[in-house]
Amino acid sequence: QVQLAESGGGLVQAGGSLRLSCAASGRPFSPYVTGWFRQAPGKEREFVAGIIRIGGRTLYADSVKGRFTISTDNAKNMVYLQMNSLKPEDTAVYYCAAGSYLRIEERQYDYWGQGTQVTVSS
Repeated sequence: QVQLAESGGGLVQAGGSLRLSCAASGRPFSPYVTGWFRQAPGKEREFVAGIIRIGGRTLYADSVKGRFTISTDNAKNMVYLQMNSLKPEDTAVYYCAAGSYLRIEERQYDYWGQGTQVTVSS
């Protein structure tokens, strides 16, 4: 069973930065892809970024390109989301997810964390 745990959320002013971390556990940690999604109040959950753990190919939502960077430390089973130039519209609960295909659809991801709140004040 794969378990994911996010950390690093918080309150930040617009223009600031945060780094989210996702710790993965489970033997073996077989999912090929790890991604980040977010859900703002009253909105559907949406894809933010994803990475193929071997090779490092990435995929980003247009809304975060150039501002967010996803990375992985396979030795530690960690995935990170560096978020720069944050905007109030980035406010959401951010979820770490793991699956087999680098896609934007939720259904491609089999494992989910509990989420961490990110709030960006204007």
